[in-house]
Amino acid sequence: MARSESDTWDLTSGVGVTATMVAAARALASREPEPLIDDPVAAPLVRAGGVEFFTRLGDGDMELPADTAEERAAAQVLTEVMAVRTRFFDDFFTDATRVGARQAVILASGLDARAYRLTWPDGTVVYEIDQPEVIAFKTRTLAELGAPPTAPHRPVAVDLRDDWPAALTAAGFDPTVATAWSAEGLLRYLPPDAQDRLFDHITDLSAPGSRLATEDHPGPGAGLGEKADELGRRWREHGFEVQLSELFHPGERTPVVDYLRGRGWDARARPRAEVFAGYGREFPDSAALAAMRDSSAVTAVRPVVRAGMR
Repeated sequence: MARSESDTWDLTSGVGVTATMVAAARALASREPEPLIDDPVAAPLVRAGGVEFFTRLGDGDMELPADTAEERAAAQVLTEVMAVRTRFFDDFFTDATRVGARQAVILASGLDARAYRLTWPDGTVVYEIDQPEVIAFKTRTLAELGAPPTAPHRPVAVDLRDDWPAALTAAGFDPTVATAWSAEGLLRYLPPDAQDRLFDHITDLSAPGSRLATEDHPGPGAGLGEKADELGRRWREHGFEVQLSELFHPGERTPVVDYLRGRGWDARARPRAEVFAGYGREFPDSAALAAMRDSSAVTAVRPVVRAGMR
């Protein structure tokens, strides 16, 4: 089903299915011989979500088809690509809190479990923002699994198209405290103007010393959606019924680094292949993954203005 301005979802429908897909990818990546990540609650969360295709993947009861180059590329997305992306954001939060950020905000958190599996410095508060159904499911399921948060944890159940800054502030967020923000796997699910508004809100809420990690996918998005559908075509034979391209919002976008610099951030982008190389991995050499190869990992810092400087 195509997106609308007021669509909603849980973890078995619409955009929510992608959260389940990424959690299944983290479960797969955690079982690699030399894993980049360790997410012990990924598979149980996927299992509780009840999407059979991803449950079988997450539990190791099914292998993805890999007979053709296209199928091998799809498998690589769910292992190597997601493993590196997850590790990049893990390291971002670890580094940002080590240098003084005492609030972490995970936007569109889905089934991300960083609030439960990362080691956070004393005094750090972790906020998670997502749809009410998604927040309720994850919070309840992890409590039932006996998996406590590893830092003070404040879930914020609100749609990012609504007044999420007010909801975040009402949950105790302090805009005068340096904050680490993540927008992982999010931007293509927002219209171009909503992407800009998201960064405007983050900027308004960010004290000096705050940090942001996100991604940039150049171009209007049509090519990325088409490739996503190609990668998932054979999965439909195993019960995967989502047309991924219908979840993306097309349209030209302002490059993320340019927009953030215009709002006063020190921002830089690293090509995806460079991020892979930093973890001792080589980005898969596949034409089917060309659109992903062209994307970049973005980090930004809100400068600290020192006394006497203008």
